[in-house]
Amino acid sequence: MSRIGKMPIALDSDISAKINDGIINISGPRGALKMPISSDVNVEIQSDKIVLSPLSDTARSRAMWGTTRSIINNMVVGVKQGFKVELELVGVGYRAAVKDNFINLNIGKGHSVRLVIPEGIKAASPKPTQILMEGFDKELIGQFAATIVKQRPPEPYKGKGIRFKGQIINRKEGKKK
Repeated sequence: MSRIGKMPIALDSDISAKINDGIINISGPRGALKMPISSDVNVEIQSDKIVLSPLSDTARSRAMWGTTRSIINNMVVGVKQGFKVELELVGVGYRAAVKDNFINLNIGKGHSVRLVIPEGIKAASPKPTQILMEGFDKELIGQFAATIVKQRPPEPYKGKGIRFKGQIINRKEGKKK
């Protein structure tokens, strides 16, 4: 039994959920999201909650039960409150600037990196070494943040690179003579 899958997802009065042809649609004050439902899970929308149950007792069905519940819960939280991600740039001369629909990164390469901000994400750079992003789709915002971090991941010797705020970098000791 999935402890996560057993918990129902509460729906507030300003959030609506519908299932059409195996696709769940959730809309709220911040926007609308949709996702195909796994064929291993049964999803029922009751008056003020969403209840999930596995269709069989296989390992895949039980795994998809908890996974589907977590994804649907993230969709409900996203259309109600939204998600925020904060990135830090650590390194001499590392800077970020948000202009129009682009993030411009100067991260120690011979050229500056210019990334297009996807629709549904609002990005800002209050300091040159900080990027703030917010949106209602957790998957989209997490994937875009990972794309930014991938441009210059933190290295273990000096700790330089782009990292999530609060991320701990295990530092290594350098060469000894």
